[in-house]
Amino acid sequence: MTTSPLATSPSANSAPASAPPHLAVLVSLAMGGFAIGTTEFASMSLLPFFAADLKVDEPTAGHAISAYALGVVLGAPLIAVLGARFARRTQLLALMAVFAVGNALTALAPGFGWMIAARLLSGLPHGAYFGIAALVAASLVPQHRRSQAIGQVMLGLTGATIIGVPLANLIGQAVGWRASFGLVSLLALLTVLLCVMFAPRDQAGRSDPLRELGALRSGRVWITLAIGAIGFGGMFAVYTYLATTLIEVTKVSPAVIPLFLAVFGIGATLGNLFVPRFADRALMPTAGIILLFSAVALLAFPLVAGDPWLLAVDIFAIGTGVSLGAILQTRLMDVAGDAQALAAALNHSAFNTANALGPFLGGLAIREGLGWTATGPVGATLALLGFLIWIVAWRDARAAAVAVASGGRAASLKNATARPAPPLAPDHRSRTDSARDPVA
Repeated sequence: MTTSPLATSPSANSAPASAPPHLAVLVSLAMGGFAIGTTEFASMSLLPFFAADLKVDEPTAGHAISAYALGVVLGAPLIAVLGARFARRTQLLALMAVFAVGNALTALAPGFGWMIAARLLSGLPHGAYFGIAALVAASLVPQHRRSQAIGQVMLGLTGATIIGVPLANLIGQAVGWRASFGLVSLLALLTVLLCVMFAPRDQAGRSDPLRELGALRSGRVWITLAIGAIGFGGMFAVYTYLATTLIEVTKVSPAVIPLFLAVFGIGATLGNLFVPRFADRALMPTAGIILLFSAVALLAFPLVAGDPWLLAVDIFAIGTGVSLGAILQTRLMDVAGDAQALAAALNHSAFNTANALGPFLGGLAIREGLGWTATGPVGATLALLGFLIWIVAWRDARAAAVAVASGGRAASLKNATARPAPPLAPDHRSRTDSARDPVA
């Protein structure tokens, strides 16, 4: 399996001498991730507040979260295909501008129906932005450091769970939930400004819609997406109902909920910072270990929910599972061929499929009377199902590696057999020259 040069190489016509520093580019891209992470995760913790203000019950208010996830699922592949002929820098600017408008409309929504529409609009740029940002980040570094570069961009999203989400929750409690979404809109506009200043200039895309759609014919792409769509659902099953679990089961004050959200974010950030380093050495094994680790942490959730200290440790562990996103993003780059933009964007469609599936199944368990902590076993089941799908992908990756190695050995043997035999004349060369000659 090979990686398309479009995934890892800057534009051929870009001037390396005038390219902005890698750190400035990565920080600019990460700021967009910070804005997206804040709105995605904060909307879950703000659910009780906008539900009361818009006069709907909490299960109904959850449809706003699903609307955002649906926007991501629909928007990621659609925008990736339609934007195939546009420069990546242009796409980043346009996507963040639309994201800013969507969150501003959320803050101004006069009723729940308007909020549903605004959340759908806000979700449309999400997956395509991260997909393009991942490709830009990967183009700045050697191939063996792609997972680290993508993980650094994703630090914006995980950093939002440390700072952005708790801050939005505090603002929601003190000023009102609308101000929290207004803050996200301002962060998106800041990202536009940073990308104008630092995002590398490139020419219009060299791909085309039909080539991008070619990724959908690959079984390896679909298996990789399935790992994320199922395996990630466990984390969302717990996180969506974490605030209510803290109040109803752990019996903590609502004022300390942002601290627990920050603990989750620290786990996610450290996971994204360090786990991709292992993935660059052993990509698929690292993904499998993360899924098993997440399953154990999710199984422990009901056992520790009554103790705030133990629960904080477990929430930290669950948060580290976010690092799976950067790993799967790299895997998609390896199996997507020329359809890099679509495959990269589809990773976030899978992520938000999990965002819809996990809360849905967790909510069913709660409604069946199994309690708020039932989200832990539900999440563990999803993580284990993701692991079973990973086994299929891992076996395929090993088989492909063996086939490539066998093909290489066969080609070498064929070339060696075809090489003319050395002459029978006496050899007057030195021992050193003979050692250098592969025939000798």
